[in-house]
Amino acid sequence: MKLNSYTYFFSYRKTMLYFVLAFIFQIQLYGQTANASIDRDSILIGEQIKYRIEVDTKAEDSVIFPEGQTFVPLETVEAFPIDTLQIEPRLILIREYALTQFDSGQYTIPKQFIQLKNGQVFTDSIRVIVNNVVVDTTKQKLYPIKDYIEVDKAFKFPTWIWKLLLIILIIVVLAYIIYRFWQHKKEQKIKLPPYEQALKALENLDRSKFIEERNLREYYSMLTFISRKYLEDEVEVRAMEYTTQELIYDLQMRKDAGKIKLQQETIHHFKQILERADLAKFARSQPDVLTAKEDRKFIGSFTEEVNTAIPEPTEEELQKNKEYIEKIARKKQRIKWAAIAAIVLLVIASATTYLIASKGYDYVKDNVFGNPSKELLEGNWYTSSYGYPPVSITTPEILIRGDIEMAEDAKQMLVGNETFVFGGIFGEFYVVISTLEFQEKMKFDLDTAVDGIYENLEAKGAYNILTKKDEYKTLDGIKGVRVSGSFAIENPITKNDIKKEYQILNFGEMGGYQQITMIYNAEDTYAEEIVQRILNSIELKNNNN
Repeated sequence: MKLNSYTYFFSYRKTMLYFVLAFIFQIQLYGQTANASIDRDSILIGEQIKYRIEVDTKAEDSVIFPEGQTFVPLETVEAFPIDTLQIEPRLILIREYALTQFDSGQYTIPKQFIQLKNGQVFTDSIRVIVNNVVVDTTKQKLYPIKDYIEVDKAFKFPTWIWKLLLIILIIVVLAYIIYRFWQHKKEQKIKLPPYEQALKALENLDRSKFIEERNLREYYSMLTFISRKYLEDEVEVRAMEYTTQELIYDLQMRKDAGKIKLQQETIHHFKQILERADLAKFARSQPDVLTAKEDRKFIGSFTEEVNTAIPEPTEEELQKNKEYIEKIARKKQRIKWAAIAAIVLLVIASATTYLIASKGYDYVKDNVFGNPSKELLEGNWYTSSYGYPPVSITTPEILIRGDIEMAEDAKQMLVGNETFVFGGIFGEFYVVISTLEFQEKMKFDLDTAVDGIYENLEAKGAYNILTKKDEYKTLDGIKGVRVSGSFAIENPITKNDIKKEYQILNFGEMGGYQQITMIYNAEDTYAEEIVQRILNSIELKNNNN
């Protein structure tokens, strides 16, 4: 049958649409693809496989390969550089990764995401089998577990002591620098005796140009200042504050009392010079140059006379003066040490404030003043096997053999029992490992042993005990029962409550009983990290291993 023109037109358009879509789809398929493969699908524990990704793309396109630990549950050991294979006009980009796994089982490498310039693609997931390493006991002789050997722990200073010594050293250096600076300033300020100061000041006045410039007002001001200052320092007269009349009256009274041996004419002449100076300073009087020079000459002889006019102090006065000087010296010494102490405290307070503001209070408390749990976590750790049936465990300190209290009828049920301890229940961290080996005829009930934990904690002095029981499995698949929770115990010294948390693991392997007890201070983040690290290290071997 012949198609009309409309039918033919739509049929043609539909065919062309299919062709265009198919062409576009083919271009998209051919545009960018990614394939993943591995060199083998079965390995032993710890062996590595090569994971390979190939991306077919255009030369001008960009490709971003996976980075980091994106192959979990397998672990990335190494990511190799990208290789390029040129097939005009295409590029084949190849990148390989070394992957491994340290636990047996069947694992699936997840799909990997590849970022492309105009989109993204995913690789397929791949299954991998990780097998145990089988030991042929007919060829490899097995040896019994050896007893541990006690060794003396090497002595070392806690880290906080070194930090404290560094801070003290810095403070001492700063204090010494400040002290030397004060001493230097003090030496610079050592004064000449009053008499020598007065003579030196008069010599400086002679070298001045006040007389040449006819500035007699300033000249008399300096001349009377020198004489007044000398009297105040040498005779201990309030000469700098007194008026002319008051100063002359004080000198006259001291002369009459025999405290200073001055001629009456000397006092009278000195009074005239002071009055001339007052007139020059306040009344704008202008003395002549000759009078000024004569007055300067008299002040020089006046200074000499005052220096010889003061009677020698008596023995009693010398003793009082000595005691007074020693008292002043002691006072200055106390002031000096108080100032140094204040500076040291200021430096410590400033440094502490800065550290608290920048790092936080916990950082300062743990790193400057020390934290026993932090030192345990960051110190040396030791791996050893304890007791029989054996418990292999890694701890921050080597456990010491201890004693376990047990009734006689209970001992008769056992072949052997051992206990190993680190720390104490009142300390920062407490670890106990107990192992019991039963006679062959005895049947051990793990649940019955777990039920006695509450009473055991009470016997140690614990109260307000919260208990949670759940199933626990070690990393090597051994199942047991974990009892965890919190309690309070009285501090034997302060009588205050100590808040504690605990985890007690219980296993019944190889015809025996293994119990691992960890007790630590509540809300101690470092102790929680220690517990987790210990938990990850526990190994027990059952009869099937």
